Amino acid sequence: MGANIELTAADGRALGAYEARPGGEPLGGIVVVQEIFGVTAHIRDVADAFAAAGYHAVAPELFDRFEPGVMLPYTDIEGGRERVARLTRQDILADVGGAVMHLAGSGRVGVVGYCWGGTVAWMAAAALPVSAAVCYYGARIYQNLDLKPKCPVQFHYGEHDASIPPERIDEVRRVCPHGEFHLYPAGHGFNCTDRADYHADSARLAFERTLSFLGRHLGRVPLEPTA
Repeated sequence: MGANIELTAADGRALGAYEARPGGEPLGGIVVVQEIFGVTAHIRDVADAFAAAGYHAVAPELFDRFEPGVMLPYTDIEGGRERVARLTRQDILADVGGAVMHLAGSGRVGVVGYCWGGTVAWMAAAALPVSAAVCYYGARIYQNLDLKPKCPVQFHYGEHDASIPPERIDEVRRVCPHGEFHLYPAGHGFNCTDRADYHADSARLAFERTLSFLGRHLGRVPLEPTA
């Protein structure tokens, strides 16, 4: 459904991205933010799912600033962490901001992030002109609680996620008391079919809630999910 494209970041740098367009007029734009492993087949599938639901989706390649086309296996956690450590908040927001600008002609724009991308979605909610943000198991949000979101935010957490203990979720709740929080009987990465913690029922419910949330805040009613 999708294709590889080139974006221009807010600071003028070029970066790659995966783009998926709906069959008709878009309900809005969605920036899909990668995990620490790059724009993997899973992230592309997520973008395709949003396009199938009626949204214009773009997943920017956030490691392209120093290493184009990164797509790590899910076992290479250290490799992913090393690459994330090379990026500043300014770099990240410039690249995601470029994706937001690219989608501006498709209506209101939301950002949905997974794992590290969940933390990036939190950053975007505070610093970029987006109308909604959805954070899936963003383990580093607690390190960015100096930020205050300027749009509605939805959170999805696994109850068995060892990387995000309950007290850290409570910290986020205190900073974002009007956020929409959902917990699932699952671990970290429960939305990803390629990870050991994949939990089909939780992934399905979270996607339904995500579409409902985006429909409310991007201003149009999304199509029913097909899976």
